[in-house]
Amino acid sequence: MIEFNYETDFSLHEENAYLNWIARIVESENKVLGEITYVFCDDDYLHKINVEYLNHDTLTDIISFDYSEGNVISGDIFISIERVIDNAKEFNVSFDNELKRVMAHGVLHYCGFKDKSDADVLLMRSKEEEKINMFHVKH
Repeated sequence: MIEFNYETDFSLHEENAYLNWIARIVESENKVLGEITYVFCDDDYLHKINVEYLNHDTLTDIISFDYSEGNVISGDIFISIERVIDNAKEFNVSFDNELKRVMAHGVLHYCGFKDKSDADVLLMRSKEEEKINMFHVKH
């Protein structure tokens, strides 16, 4: 089950398209969908989580808490819409593209992909692009 919660003045258009896409991402990595909750928020909301739970006093676009067990993918993904907007401008991509990248990024972490080393980052970026390109694929 995938849930979307909104803690800021933002909402996804066509939620069902995103629900189906995320489920396909999980399936494409040979994993089983458990419970994933996305919380869309602002910088202040995400900063408080970053300080309180991770002891990081920085702004970030995404924080994910992984509750996966074995092949069953579950977790909470918090996304700052303000950071997504700024990142889209910085990387010269559309807001929708950057939002999909961040949404896929959280799920890819649950599937076992990392982003600590340069090699890990390259693989993660490649996987993000692959998953973004799946968005309009119909089954």
